[in-house]
Amino acid sequence: MSRAIFPGSFDPPTLGHINIIKRAAVLFDELHVVVADNIAKTYLFTPEERVNLIKASVPECDNIIYSIHSGLTVEYAKKNGISIMIRGVRGSGDFSYEFEMAMTNKLLYPDLEVLLMPTDPRYFLIRASQIKELAAFGADFSSMVTEPVRKALEERFPSKGE
Repeated sequence: MSRAIFPGSFDPPTLGHINIIKRAAVLFDELHVVVADNIAKTYLFTPEERVNLIKASVPECDNIIYSIHSGLTVEYAKKNGISIMIRGVRGSGDFSYEFEMAMTNKLLYPDLEVLLMPTDPRYFLIRASQIKELAAFGADFSSMVTEPVRKALEERFPSKGE
């Protein structure tokens, strides 16, 4: 059985994240989508909310296992016997960062192979931080997220007229 891990903070999940999840789910028998729970970071959504938003955005994929993990994702992969990690990249900045992380993870877990998957060009400019900023200022971000994520963000950032 082929198994892979796709870790991230997913705060909030974007169409770019969903695109990578759907594409990776087709390539592997089992895909672990692992939501980071790093106490040193401040998140807009709880880990459980982020898992639920991803689940609501990818209902047709039944080979996905959703998890919340505190700590190094390489440790999650080791513990679960997963030797493939998927990382999405948008451009050269992402590639450089992800390449360095892949080398670090390889030192920690020599059997780990990191596959860098370029995003679909439609989602090249989408960043979770950008979406949160747009939502906070009441701008239209609906083309960057799924409907469940849009609704959740609008609840977090009600428009000024309400």
